Amino acid sequence: MKVGVIADVHGNLVALDAVLADMPAVDRLVCAGDVVGYNPWHAECVAAVRGETADVAGDEFELSDAAREKLPEDGIATVMGNHDRAVAFDRAYGFNEMARTAVAHARETCTAEQLEWLGDLPDQRLVCDGRLKIVHGHPHDPDRYTYPEEYNPGMLDDEDVLVMGHTHVQGHETFEEGLVMNPGSVGQPRDGDPRAAYAVLDFEAREIEGHRVEYDVDRVIDAVREADLPLRIGTRLRRGQ
Repeated sequence: MKVGVIADVHGNLVALDAVLADMPAVDRLVCAGDVVGYNPWHAECVAAVRGETADVAGDEFELSDAAREKLPEDGIATVMGNHDRAVAFDRAYGFNEMARTAVAHARETCTAEQLEWLGDLPDQRLVCDGRLKIVHGHPHDPDRYTYPEEYNPGMLDDEDVLVMGHTHVQGHETFEEGLVMNPGSVGQPRDGDPRAAYAVLDFEAREIEGHRVEYDVDRVIDAVREADLPLRIGTRLRRGQ
């Protein structure tokens, strides 16, 4: 079984389109949270992750046919990220001004049904017959930043693979007890590489392939400007920050 793994889309429909179009054939897709926040296509990214491809059309940008074909009709198995929570419940406590502005924009542009969906996302999810656990930050704390150098077998319970997001840093480690991984961020990489990130997990081979794909960052910057969001939300993408 092969699983496509994404995380931290953060409302970047252009990057999500590139990732889905580039992704090889997989048996299922999972997402480690933060579908919304920062970039301006919050509602469209929620629609995509929910499998509602008919609703995925942003201002002057629509999901490509190649990307639409990868989306399962029943949606992508997803957990709640800290930005998903902030948008769902209007609780941007501790966020900087840039992030708070984006939360307000997301609450204005997402439908009531989408906000409810975000609020109903679980902190953890087991899929693939319990072999794969999805969290956002850490299995014991959804808001904890856990970088690749901190991965250890004690983070695993009975699952074969633990998927995390939150840091926007791609990486994985293989232990006798199982695999710990972060696919990196689709919509806002923070590892110095501006290309959108995702990963493909091969259960039988016990292998994880990290992928990077280029996308039109300038198109995102233009959309950020048109949405009257802080321009740095877009310009930072050029530096992978």
